Amino acid sequence: MRPRIAVVGSLNMDLVIRAEHIPEPGETILGSDFQTIPGGKGANQAVAAARLGAEVSMVGGLGNDSFAEILLDNLAAYGISTSHVIKDALAPSGVALIVVDEAGENSIVVASGANMQVSEADVEAAEAVIAGADVLILQLEIPLVAVQRAAQIAADHGVQVLLNPAPARELPAELLTLVDVLIPNETETALLTGQRTDSDTSLEEATQKLLKQGVGAVVITLGKNGAYIASQEQKGQFSRAFTIDPVDTTAAGDAFVAGLAVHLAEGHSLEQAVTWGNAAGALAALRFGAQTSAPSREEVEKLIAGVEPEKIIGKAR
Repeated sequence: MRPRIAVVGSLNMDLVIRAEHIPEPGETILGSDFQTIPGGKGANQAVAAARLGAEVSMVGGLGNDSFAEILLDNLAAYGISTSHVIKDALAPSGVALIVVDEAGENSIVVASGANMQVSEADVEAAEAVIAGADVLILQLEIPLVAVQRAAQIAADHGVQVLLNPAPARELPAELLTLVDVLIPNETETALLTGQRTDSDTSLEEATQKLLKQGVGAVVITLGKNGAYIASQEQKGQFSRAFTIDPVDTTAAGDAFVAGLAVHLAEGHSLEQAVTWGNAAGALAALRFGAQTSAPSREEVEKLIAGVEPEKIIGKAR
């Protein structure tokens, strides 16, 4: 039986430009390639989970515009249920402006649009979808009240709650106590804890602060250094990264979250699920774009088995 994933979160159209470097404040530079690519952290994670073999339902908001139709058609192409993606007649669909430099790093500005109109009532209307999932994935690109309501519904039905707290912001204790696995990066960890993450000791101190707030487990993503895992039952440990030469890191974190969620939904341990997340994130960084970079299940399995990335996806581009 395929794992069932519910995603409550954002959908955006990404407007992506490649450039030699990310411009400094006040600097104008000439870019090269320009593409419009479906994105949004919620939709990225939904597509990545579907690519890994999960049965996925998306809950979110769009405008009543041409971007909305493209984004819905794209989700449908991956077999994702969109029956609970609402259309707002007054707000535009979300848009992200992304610059990707020659090293594959990016700078992103998001105009949230209809994403910020998703309400508690919209989430409650999707209760059956959330209750029927093995894992619920959440982020912070929709209103916090909607995020917390979704987490509460999932907790009430015994569904595992994964929260990727991006973009970074302070979170209420009431939400953190509902989270089974919190997946922040280093910046988000620092904001949530006031704790640096530049040493083994500081990572352990940061995770302990989060665990004391009621989170079941913490997985801090560390980019090329992999991830750091700690839970209420287990002391912190590192999970190694896969060595790659990144092309575009856009949505690599979203692929990581999806890989972790799918493997966890299949009944594997958190440590095994993080390895899957590391593999999915690494492969996503070898392709350009957000949802277009999401790896297949076969690709992830090959990387974990020791096949070199270049032999899995060909020349990275």
